[in-house]
Amino acid sequence: MGNPIAMSADLSKTAYDHLWMHFTRMSSYENAPVPTIVRGEGTYIYDDKGRKYLDGLAGLFVVQAGHGRQELAEVAAKQAAELAFFPVWSYAHPKAIELAERLANHAPGDLNKVFFTTGGGEAVETAWKLAKQYHKLTGNHTKYKVISRAVAYHGTPQGALSITGLPALKAPFEPLVPGAHKVPNTNIYRAPIHGDDPEAFGRWAADQIEQEILFEGPDTVAAVFLEPVQNAGGCFPPPPGYFQRVREICDQYDVLLVSDEVICAFGRLGHIFACDKFGYVPDIITCAKGMTSGYSPIGAAIVSDRVAEPFYKGGNTFLHGYTFGGHPVSAAVALANLDIFEREGLNQHVLDQEPAFLRTLQKLYDLPIVGDVRGNGFFYGIELVKDKATKESFTDEESERILYGFVSKKLFEYGLYCRADDRGDPVIQLSPPLISNQSTFDEIEQIIRQVLTEAWTKI
Repeated sequence: MGNPIAMSADLSKTAYDHLWMHFTRMSSYENAPVPTIVRGEGTYIYDDKGRKYLDGLAGLFVVQAGHGRQELAEVAAKQAAELAFFPVWSYAHPKAIELAERLANHAPGDLNKVFFTTGGGEAVETAWKLAKQYHKLTGNHTKYKVISRAVAYHGTPQGALSITGLPALKAPFEPLVPGAHKVPNTNIYRAPIHGDDPEAFGRWAADQIEQEILFEGPDTVAAVFLEPVQNAGGCFPPPPGYFQRVREICDQYDVLLVSDEVICAFGRLGHIFACDKFGYVPDIITCAKGMTSGYSPIGAAIVSDRVAEPFYKGGNTFLHGYTFGGHPVSAAVALANLDIFEREGLNQHVLDQEPAFLRTLQKLYDLPIVGDVRGNGFFYGIELVKDKATKESFTDEESERILYGFVSKKLFEYGLYCRADDRGDPVIQLSPPLISNQSTFDEIEQIIRQVLTEAWTKI
Protein backbone atom coordinates (compact mmCIF):
# COMPACT_ATOMS: atom_id res chain seq x y z
CA MET A 1 0.00 0.00 0.00
CA GLY A 2 1.22 3.51 -0.79
CA ASN A 3 1.61 6.09 1.94
CA PRO A 4 -1.61 8.18 1.94
CA ILE A 5 0.13 11.17 3.53
CA ALA A 6 2.81 11.20 0.83
CA MET A 7 0.15 10.89 -1.85
CA SER A 8 -1.80 13.89 -0.65
CA ALA A 9 1.39 15.92 -0.29
CA ASP A 10 2.23 15.71 -4.02
CA LEU A 11 -0.74 14.80 -6.18
CA SER A 12 1.20 15.45 -9.38
CA LYS A 13 3.99 13.01 -8.52
CA THR A 14 1.45 10.39 -7.46
CA ALA A 15 -0.47 10.91 -10.71
CA TYR A 16 2.66 10.29 -12.75
CA ASP A 17 3.59 7.22 -10.69
CA HIS A 18 0.18 5.53 -10.66
CA LEU A 19 -2.47 7.14 -12.87
CA TRP A 20 -2.08 6.07 -16.49
CA MET A 21 -3.88 8.91 -18.24
CA HIS A 22 -5.84 8.30 -21.42
CA PHE A 23 -4.55 9.40 -24.83
CA THR A 24 -1.57 10.91 -22.99
CA ARG A 25 2.11 10.98 -23.82
CA MET A 26 3.13 9.99 -20.30
CA SER A 27 6.79 10.95 -20.74
CA SER A 28 5.77 14.60 -21.01
CA TYR A 29 4.94 14.56 -17.30
CA GLU A 30 8.14 12.91 -16.10
CA ASN A 31 9.55 16.28 -15.06
CA ALA A 32 6.48 18.48 -15.38
CA PRO A 33 3.40 18.86 -13.18
CA VAL A 34 0.25 16.98 -14.10
CA PRO A 35 -2.66 19.45 -14.39
CA THR A 36 -5.01 18.36 -11.60
CA ILE A 37 -8.60 19.61 -11.55
CA VAL A 38 -10.32 19.46 -8.18
CA ARG A 39 -13.60 21.36 -8.50
CA GLY A 40 -16.14 22.71 -10.97
CA GLU A 41 -18.79 25.40 -10.75
CA GLY A 42 -21.02 26.46 -13.64
CA THR A 43 -18.82 26.98 -16.70
CA TYR A 44 -15.56 27.00 -14.71
CA ILE A 45 -13.14 24.43 -13.32
CA TYR A 46 -10.46 24.92 -10.64
CA ASP A 47 -7.10 23.19 -10.20
CA ASP A 48 -5.30 22.06 -7.06
CA LYS A 49 -3.49 25.41 -6.92
CA GLY A 50 -6.79 27.31 -6.83
CA ARG A 51 -6.49 28.61 -10.41
CA LYS A 52 -9.72 29.11 -12.36
CA TYR A 53 -10.26 28.03 -15.99
CA LEU A 54 -13.17 28.39 -18.38
CA ASP A 55 -14.27 24.89 -19.38
CA GLY A 56 -14.41 25.39 -23.14
CA LEU A 57 -14.88 21.68 -23.85
CA ALA A 58 -17.56 20.77 -21.26
CA GLY A 59 -15.06 18.29 -19.83
CA LEU A 60 -15.02 16.18 -22.98
CA PHE A 61 -18.22 17.29 -24.77
CA VAL A 62 -20.05 16.08 -21.67
CA VAL A 63 -20.98 18.58 -18.93
CA GLN A 64 -24.04 20.03 -20.69
CA ALA A 65 -25.83 21.43 -17.61
CA GLY A 66 -22.62 22.81 -16.10
CA HIS A 67 -20.51 21.87 -13.10
CA GLY A 68 -21.62 21.78 -9.47
CA ARG A 69 -25.27 20.79 -9.94
CA GLN A 70 -26.17 19.80 -6.40
CA GLU A 71 -29.45 18.17 -7.38
CA LEU A 72 -27.71 15.67 -9.65
CA ALA A 73 -25.34 14.69 -6.86
CA GLU A 74 -28.28 14.29 -4.49
CA VAL A 75 -30.23 12.15 -6.94
CA ALA A 76 -27.18 9.87 -7.31
CA ALA A 77 -26.84 9.50 -3.53
CA LYS A 78 -30.55 8.80 -3.07
CA GLN A 79 -30.56 6.12 -5.76
CA ALA A 80 -27.36 4.52 -4.45
CA ALA A 81 -28.97 4.20 -1.02
CA GLU A 82 -32.11 2.65 -2.49
CA LEU A 83 -30.67 0.35 -5.17
CA ALA A 84 -27.01 0.89 -5.95
CA PHE A 85 -26.70 -1.84 -8.55
CA PHE A 86 -28.63 -4.45 -10.42
CA PRO A 87 -27.95 -5.67 -13.96
CA VAL A 88 -30.42 -5.51 -16.83
CA TRP A 89 -29.54 -9.08 -17.82
CA SER A 90 -33.01 -10.73 -17.93
CA TYR A 91 -34.15 -8.38 -15.13
CA ALA A 92 -35.19 -4.75 -15.00
CA HIS A 93 -35.20 -1.97 -12.44
CA PRO A 94 -37.44 1.12 -12.37
CA LYS A 95 -34.91 3.78 -13.39
CA ALA A 96 -33.70 1.87 -16.46
CA ILE A 97 -37.33 1.31 -17.50
CA GLU A 98 -38.24 4.97 -17.02
CA LEU A 99 -35.14 6.26 -18.81
CA ALA A 100 -35.63 3.86 -21.75
CA GLU A 101 -39.19 5.12 -22.18
CA ARG A 102 -38.11 8.74 -21.96
CA LEU A 103 -35.33 8.33 -24.52
CA ALA A 104 -37.70 6.49 -26.86
CA ASN A 105 -40.17 9.37 -26.57
CA HIS A 106 -37.45 11.85 -27.55
CA ALA A 107 -36.10 9.75 -30.43
CA PRO A 108 -37.53 10.24 -33.92
CA GLY A 109 -39.57 7.77 -35.96
CA ASP A 110 -39.94 4.28 -34.52
CA LEU A 111 -36.70 4.26 -32.51
CA ASN A 112 -38.32 2.77 -29.42
CA LYS A 113 -35.90 0.13 -28.14
CA VAL A 114 -33.05 1.23 -25.85
CA PHE A 115 -29.99 -0.96 -25.25
CA PHE A 116 -27.91 0.57 -22.46
CA THR A 117 -24.10 0.64 -22.32
CA THR A 118 -21.67 2.49 -20.06
CA GLY A 119 -20.12 4.72 -22.73
CA GLY A 120 -20.04 5.83 -26.35
CA GLY A 121 -17.49 3.38 -27.71
CA GLU A 122 -19.56 0.53 -26.27
CA ALA A 123 -22.68 1.98 -27.91
CA VAL A 124 -20.93 1.98 -31.30
CA GLU A 125 -19.67 -1.56 -30.71
CA THR A 126 -23.23 -2.56 -29.85
CA ALA A 127 -24.63 -1.00 -33.02
CA TRP A 128 -22.20 -2.85 -35.32
CA LYS A 129 -22.84 -6.19 -33.65
CA LEU A 130 -26.57 -5.53 -33.76
CA ALA A 131 -26.44 -4.65 -37.45
CA LYS A 132 -24.54 -7.85 -38.27
CA GLN A 133 -26.94 -10.07 -36.38
CA TYR A 134 -30.01 -8.24 -37.71
CA HIS A 135 -29.01 -9.03 -41.26
CA LYS A 136 -28.32 -12.66 -40.39
CA LEU A 137 -31.75 -12.97 -38.77
CA THR A 138 -33.40 -11.47 -41.84
CA GLY A 139 -31.65 -13.85 -44.23
CA ASN A 140 -28.81 -11.60 -45.41
CA HIS A 141 -25.93 -13.67 -44.08
CA THR A 142 -23.20 -11.92 -46.08
CA LYS A 143 -23.95 -8.38 -44.85
CA TYR A 144 -21.29 -7.50 -42.27
CA LYS A 145 -19.28 -4.52 -43.60
CA VAL A 146 -19.62 -0.94 -42.41
CA ILE A 147 -18.92 2.37 -44.08
CA SER A 148 -17.81 5.48 -42.19
CA ARG A 149 -15.97 8.68 -43.04
CA ALA A 150 -12.33 9.65 -43.28
CA VAL A 151 -10.88 11.25 -40.13
CA ALA A 152 -14.01 10.36 -38.10
CA TYR A 153 -13.59 9.06 -34.55
CA HIS A 154 -16.03 6.42 -33.30
CA GLY A 155 -14.34 4.96 -30.21
CA THR A 156 -11.60 2.68 -28.90
CA PRO A 157 -13.05 -0.87 -28.70
CA GLN A 158 -11.76 -3.08 -31.52
CA GLY A 159 -14.89 -2.73 -33.63
CA ALA A 160 -15.42 0.96 -32.99
CA LEU A 161 -11.74 1.57 -33.69
CA SER A 162 -12.07 -0.19 -37.03
CA ILE A 163 -14.95 2.15 -37.89
CA THR A 164 -12.77 5.11 -36.87
CA GLY A 165 -11.11 6.87 -39.81
CA LEU A 166 -7.84 7.94 -38.17
CA PRO A 167 -5.01 5.65 -39.32
CA ALA A 168 -2.53 6.80 -36.65
CA LEU A 169 -4.93 5.79 -33.88
CA LYS A 170 -5.38 2.34 -35.39
CA ALA A 171 -1.85 1.40 -36.43
CA PRO A 172 -0.61 0.17 -33.00
CA PHE A 173 -3.55 -2.26 -32.69
CA GLU A 174 -3.82 -3.76 -36.16
CA PRO A 175 -5.07 -6.11 -37.42
CA LEU A 176 -8.48 -4.87 -36.34
CA VAL A 177 -11.98 -6.11 -37.12
CA PRO A 178 -12.26 -6.61 -40.89
CA GLY A 179 -14.93 -5.01 -43.05
CA ALA A 180 -14.70 -1.32 -42.16
CA HIS A 181 -14.47 0.98 -45.19
CA LYS A 182 -14.07 4.75 -45.50
CA VAL A 183 -15.54 7.50 -47.68
CA PRO A 184 -14.78 11.26 -47.84
CA ASN A 185 -16.11 13.47 -45.04
CA THR A 186 -18.01 16.75 -45.33
CA ASN A 187 -15.13 19.21 -44.82
CA ILE A 188 -16.16 21.73 -47.48
CA TYR A 189 -13.21 24.00 -46.56
CA ARG A 190 -10.96 21.38 -48.14
CA ALA A 191 -13.45 19.96 -50.64
CA PRO A 192 -11.78 18.27 -53.62
CA ILE A 193 -14.80 19.25 -55.75
CA HIS A 194 -17.80 21.64 -55.50
CA GLY A 195 -16.11 23.69 -52.77
CA ASP A 196 -18.15 26.74 -53.82
CA ASP A 197 -21.52 24.95 -53.92
CA PRO A 198 -22.62 23.37 -50.60
CA GLU A 199 -25.59 21.52 -52.09
CA ALA A 200 -23.56 20.02 -54.93
CA PHE A 201 -20.80 19.12 -52.48
CA GLY A 202 -23.32 17.45 -50.16
CA ARG A 203 -24.73 15.41 -53.03
CA TRP A 204 -21.23 14.42 -54.12
CA ALA A 205 -20.20 13.42 -50.58
CA ALA A 206 -23.35 11.35 -50.08
CA ASP A 207 -22.94 9.70 -53.46
CA GLN A 208 -19.48 8.49 -52.41
CA ILE A 209 -21.31 6.26 -49.93
CA GLU A 210 -23.35 4.74 -52.74
CA GLN A 211 -20.21 4.21 -54.79
CA GLU A 212 -18.54 2.41 -51.87
CA ILE A 213 -21.60 0.20 -51.34
CA LEU A 214 -21.57 -0.72 -55.03
CA PHE A 215 -17.81 -1.28 -55.01
CA GLU A 216 -17.97 -3.62 -51.99
CA GLY A 217 -21.23 -5.21 -53.13
CA PRO A 218 -24.62 -4.26 -51.62
CA ASP A 219 -25.04 -7.83 -50.38
CA THR A 220 -21.99 -7.34 -48.08
CA VAL A 221 -22.69 -3.93 -46.48
CA ALA A 222 -24.56 -3.93 -43.17
CA ALA A 223 -24.47 -0.32 -41.98
CA VAL A 224 -23.25 3.25 -42.45
CA PHE A 225 -21.99 5.10 -39.35
CA LEU A 226 -22.12 8.92 -39.48
CA GLU A 227 -21.95 11.68 -36.88
CA PRO A 228 -24.46 14.52 -37.44
CA VAL A 229 -21.50 16.93 -37.10
CA GLN A 230 -18.19 15.11 -37.44
CA ASN A 231 -15.94 15.70 -34.44
CA ALA A 232 -12.40 14.69 -35.45
CA GLY A 233 -10.87 17.04 -37.98
CA GLY A 234 -12.69 19.94 -36.37
CA CYS A 235 -16.50 20.02 -36.44
CA PHE A 236 -17.64 19.30 -40.01
CA PRO A 237 -21.36 20.08 -40.36
CA PRO A 238 -23.42 18.30 -43.03
CA PRO A 239 -24.04 20.19 -46.28
CA PRO A 240 -27.68 20.85 -47.24
CA GLY A 241 -29.46 17.68 -48.38
CA TYR A 242 -26.60 15.38 -47.38
CA PHE A 243 -28.44 13.22 -44.86
CA GLN A 244 -31.59 13.04 -46.98
CA ARG A 245 -29.53 11.57 -49.83
CA VAL A 246 -27.71 9.19 -47.44
CA ARG A 247 -31.08 7.97 -46.12
CA GLU A 248 -32.24 7.27 -49.70
CA ILE A 249 -29.06 5.33 -50.44
CA CYS A 250 -29.33 3.22 -47.29
CA ASP A 251 -32.97 2.40 -48.02
CA GLN A 252 -32.17 1.49 -51.62
CA TYR A 253 -29.49 -1.04 -50.66
CA ASP A 254 -30.96 -2.35 -47.37
CA VAL A 255 -28.17 -0.80 -45.30
CA LEU A 256 -28.77 0.42 -41.75
CA LEU A 257 -28.06 4.09 -41.04
CA VAL A 258 -26.43 4.65 -37.64
CA SER A 259 -26.40 8.21 -36.32
CA ASP A 260 -23.42 8.34 -33.96
CA GLU A 261 -24.51 11.06 -31.56
CA VAL A 262 -22.14 10.35 -28.69
CA ILE A 263 -21.07 14.02 -28.87
CA CYS A 264 -23.96 15.65 -30.73
CA ALA A 265 -26.94 14.42 -28.67
CA PHE A 266 -28.40 15.99 -25.53
CA GLY A 267 -28.36 19.63 -26.51
CA ARG A 268 -24.91 20.04 -28.03
CA LEU A 269 -26.64 21.18 -31.24
CA GLY A 270 -29.84 22.40 -29.57
CA HIS A 271 -31.89 19.17 -29.77
CA ILE A 272 -32.04 16.05 -27.63
CA PHE A 273 -31.06 14.12 -30.77
CA ALA A 274 -29.15 15.94 -33.50
CA CYS A 275 -30.68 13.93 -36.35
CA ASP A 276 -33.85 15.98 -35.70
CA LYS A 277 -31.94 19.18 -36.45
CA PHE A 278 -30.89 17.89 -39.86
CA GLY A 279 -34.18 16.20 -40.71
CA TYR A 280 -33.35 12.51 -40.99
CA VAL A 281 -34.46 9.38 -39.17
CA PRO A 282 -31.70 6.80 -38.64
CA ASP A 283 -32.17 3.11 -37.82
CA ILE A 284 -29.97 3.32 -34.72
CA ILE A 285 -28.77 6.25 -32.60
CA THR A 286 -25.64 5.79 -30.49
CA CYS A 287 -25.33 8.21 -27.58
CA ALA A 288 -23.63 8.68 -24.20
CA LYS A 289 -21.68 11.69 -22.83
CA GLY A 290 -24.30 14.40 -22.27
CA MET A 291 -27.07 12.04 -21.16
CA THR A 292 -26.11 12.64 -17.51
CA SER A 293 -24.06 15.82 -18.08
CA GLY A 294 -21.17 13.61 -16.96
CA TYR A 295 -22.38 13.17 -13.39
CA SER A 296 -22.40 9.39 -13.87
CA PRO A 297 -21.37 7.23 -16.85
CA ILE A 298 -23.98 5.81 -19.23
CA GLY A 299 -24.50 5.23 -22.95
CA ALA A 300 -27.10 3.67 -25.23
CA ALA A 301 -27.95 2.35 -28.65
CA ILE A 302 -31.50 3.39 -29.49
CA VAL A 303 -32.92 1.03 -32.08
CA SER A 304 -35.87 1.17 -34.45
CA ASP A 305 -38.77 -1.26 -34.00
CA ARG A 306 -38.05 -2.60 -37.48
CA VAL A 307 -34.47 -3.55 -36.60
CA ALA A 308 -35.43 -4.87 -33.15
CA GLU A 309 -38.34 -6.99 -34.44
CA PRO A 310 -36.48 -10.20 -35.33
CA PHE A 311 -34.74 -10.19 -31.94
CA TYR A 312 -38.13 -10.24 -30.22
CA LYS A 313 -39.21 -13.50 -31.91
CA GLY A 314 -38.88 -17.11 -30.79
CA GLY A 315 -35.49 -18.17 -29.50
CA ASN A 316 -33.56 -15.26 -30.99
CA THR A 317 -31.27 -13.44 -28.54
CA PHE A 318 -28.82 -10.57 -28.85
CA LEU A 319 -25.89 -12.22 -27.08
CA HIS A 320 -24.33 -8.98 -25.93
CA GLY A 321 -24.26 -6.82 -22.82
CA TYR A 322 -22.30 -4.89 -20.19
CA THR A 323 -22.25 -5.37 -16.43
CA PHE A 324 -22.89 -1.69 -15.75
CA GLY A 325 -25.24 -1.01 -18.68
CA GLY A 326 -28.34 0.84 -17.48
CA HIS A 327 -26.80 1.28 -14.03
CA PRO A 328 -29.48 2.41 -11.53
CA VAL A 329 -27.50 5.43 -10.30
CA SER A 330 -26.60 6.58 -13.82
CA ALA A 331 -30.17 6.10 -15.04
CA ALA A 332 -31.52 8.14 -12.14
CA VAL A 333 -29.02 10.92 -12.83
CA ALA A 334 -29.89 10.89 -16.54
CA LEU A 335 -33.58 11.36 -15.73
CA ALA A 336 -32.78 14.29 -13.42
CA ASN A 337 -30.50 15.77 -16.08
CA LEU A 338 -33.30 15.62 -18.64
CA ASP A 339 -35.54 17.33 -16.08
CA ILE A 340 -33.02 20.20 -15.98
CA PHE A 341 -33.04 20.39 -19.79
CA GLU A 342 -36.80 20.81 -19.78
CA ARG A 343 -37.08 23.10 -16.77
CA GLU A 344 -34.33 25.48 -17.94
CA GLY A 345 -34.96 25.21 -21.69
CA LEU A 346 -31.34 24.33 -22.45
CA ASN A 347 -32.04 23.17 -26.01
CA GLN A 348 -33.80 26.42 -26.89
CA HIS A 349 -31.01 28.38 -25.20
CA VAL A 350 -28.47 26.74 -27.53
CA LEU A 351 -30.63 27.47 -30.58
CA ASP A 352 -31.07 31.08 -29.47
CA GLN A 353 -27.39 31.64 -28.70
CA GLU A 354 -25.61 29.69 -31.47
CA PRO A 355 -25.62 32.63 -33.93
CA ALA A 356 -23.96 34.85 -31.31
CA PHE A 357 -21.37 32.18 -30.48
CA LEU A 358 -20.50 31.77 -34.15
CA ARG A 359 -20.35 35.53 -34.77
CA THR A 360 -18.03 35.96 -31.79
CA LEU A 361 -15.66 33.24 -33.02
CA GLN A 362 -15.76 34.66 -36.56
CA LYS A 363 -14.12 37.83 -35.23
CA LEU A 364 -10.95 35.72 -35.21
CA TYR A 365 -10.93 35.74 -39.03
CA ASP A 366 -8.91 38.96 -38.85
CA LEU A 367 -5.96 36.87 -37.62
CA PRO A 368 -3.69 35.56 -40.40
CA ILE A 369 -3.46 32.13 -38.73
CA VAL A 370 -7.24 31.48 -38.76
CA GLY A 371 -8.37 29.72 -41.95
CA ASP A 372 -11.85 28.46 -41.10
CA VAL A 373 -14.45 28.67 -38.34
CA ARG A 374 -17.11 25.97 -38.59
CA GLY A 375 -19.57 23.92 -36.63
CA ASN A 376 -23.11 24.04 -35.26
CA GLY A 377 -24.91 24.67 -31.97
CA PHE A 378 -22.37 24.92 -29.16
CA PHE A 379 -19.79 22.87 -31.09
CA TYR A 380 -17.17 24.69 -33.18
CA GLY A 381 -13.76 24.15 -34.70
CA ILE A 382 -11.22 26.82 -35.67
CA GLU A 383 -8.77 25.59 -38.32
CA LEU A 384 -5.29 27.08 -38.28
CA VAL A 385 -3.28 27.70 -41.45
CA LYS A 386 0.05 29.15 -42.55
CA ASP A 387 -1.45 30.91 -45.56
CA LYS A 388 -5.09 31.96 -45.87
CA ALA A 389 -5.00 32.37 -49.63
CA THR A 390 -3.63 28.88 -50.36
CA LYS A 391 -5.03 27.21 -47.21
CA GLU A 392 -1.54 25.80 -46.61
CA SER A 393 -1.53 23.79 -43.41
CA PHE A 394 1.18 23.12 -40.83
CA THR A 395 3.87 20.51 -41.36
CA ASP A 396 4.09 17.72 -38.79
CA GLU A 397 7.00 19.52 -37.15
CA GLU A 398 5.03 22.77 -36.97
CA SER A 399 2.01 21.01 -35.50
CA GLU A 400 4.21 19.46 -32.84
CA ARG A 401 6.00 22.70 -32.07
CA ILE A 402 3.20 25.25 -32.44
CA LEU A 403 -0.07 23.41 -31.81
CA TYR A 404 1.06 21.11 -29.00
CA GLY A 405 4.22 22.83 -27.84
CA PHE A 406 2.71 26.32 -27.66
CA VAL A 407 -1.01 26.81 -28.44
CA SER A 408 -2.32 23.98 -26.27
CA LYS A 409 -0.21 24.94 -23.27
CA LYS A 410 -0.84 28.69 -23.59
CA LEU A 411 -4.62 28.36 -23.88
CA PHE A 412 -4.67 26.50 -20.57
CA GLU A 413 -2.13 28.86 -19.00
CA TYR A 414 -4.30 31.84 -19.97
CA GLY A 415 -7.37 30.23 -18.43
CA LEU A 416 -9.14 28.29 -21.20
CA TYR A 417 -9.51 24.52 -21.19
CA CYS A 418 -10.30 23.32 -24.73
CA ARG A 419 -8.75 21.05 -27.34
CA ALA A 420 -5.94 21.82 -29.75
CA ASP A 421 -5.83 18.88 -32.13
CA ASP A 422 -4.29 17.84 -35.44
CA ARG A 423 -6.25 14.68 -36.19
CA GLY A 424 -6.72 15.86 -39.73
CA ASP A 425 -5.70 19.51 -39.97
CA PRO A 426 -4.70 21.64 -36.94
CA VAL A 427 -7.78 22.91 -35.13
CA ILE A 428 -8.93 24.36 -31.85
CA GLN A 429 -12.20 22.73 -30.77
CA LEU A 430 -14.80 24.36 -28.55
CA SER A 431 -17.75 22.75 -26.83
CA PRO A 432 -18.65 24.74 -23.69
CA PRO A 433 -21.44 23.83 -21.25
CA LEU A 434 -24.90 24.59 -22.61
CA ILE A 435 -25.48 27.24 -19.93
CA SER A 436 -22.86 29.46 -21.60
CA ASN A 437 -23.79 32.97 -22.76
CA GLN A 438 -22.24 35.99 -24.48
CA SER A 439 -19.79 36.62 -21.64
CA THR A 440 -18.54 33.03 -22.07
CA PHE A 441 -18.17 33.50 -25.82
CA ASP A 442 -16.28 36.78 -25.34
CA GLU A 443 -13.91 35.22 -22.83
CA ILE A 444 -13.21 32.31 -25.19
CA GLU A 445 -12.57 34.65 -28.13
CA GLN A 446 -10.29 36.96 -26.18
CA ILE A 447 -8.07 34.16 -24.84
CA ILE A 448 -7.84 32.45 -28.23
CA ARG A 449 -7.01 35.79 -29.88
CA GLN A 450 -4.17 36.41 -27.45
CA VAL A 451 -2.70 32.93 -27.90
CA LEU A 452 -3.02 32.81 -31.70
CA THR A 453 -1.52 36.29 -32.07
CA GLU A 454 1.54 35.01 -30.22
CA ALA A 455 1.53 31.69 -32.11
CA TRP A 456 1.72 33.47 -35.47
CA THR A 457 5.12 34.91 -34.52
CA LYS A 458 6.46 31.37 -34.09
CA ILE A 459 5.64 30.04 -37.58
